[in-house]
Amino acid sequence: MAAIADSRSSRSDLRIRIGSDDDVPAVTRLINSAFVVEQVVFDGNRVDDLGVRAYMSGGTFLVAEDSGGLVGCVYVETRGDRSYLGLLSVQPARQGAGLGRRLVDAAENLARESGSCAMDLRVISARGEQLLPFYQRLGYEVVRTEPFPANLIAKLPSHYILMSKPLV
Repeated sequence: MAAIADSRSSRSDLRIRIGSDDDVPAVTRLINSAFVVEQVVFDGNRVDDLGVRAYMSGGTFLVAEDSGGLVGCVYVETRGDRSYLGLLSVQPARQGAGLGRRLVDAAENLARESGSCAMDLRVISARGEQLLPFYQRLGYEVVRTEPFPANLIAKLPSHYILMSKPLV
């Protein structure tokens, strides 16, 4: 975990660490503010405190914080020899400054430390134009598409785009 604790950006007070129960309300607010752009596909908030706690029971949130509080987070779940990256969120005012890239790097390092040989993620097709180039620059490749689960109601036709990256 030392590599995560020592992660720094150009802001000298920024650090990336493992999230804790105390972070749940701030992580919930951060995710929902970053995922407002998905409201073209889905109504409502992306997650609530109970949902964040459920994610924490199955994986790890890495959080980026500075003197002003949480500015970014990412979820990592180990699934055998692969890991899953999800809920990459950066405070809207801080997007485009490299923080998302730093969080993905920290997530990949955590996955490697857990013994994973690959990282998987999924993107909503309606956001593919914005997100696919970002993840492709980080070495992820499109693997396949999948429909949304039947209980997930989308406002417009959309599906998941699954991407993966070897961690060797």
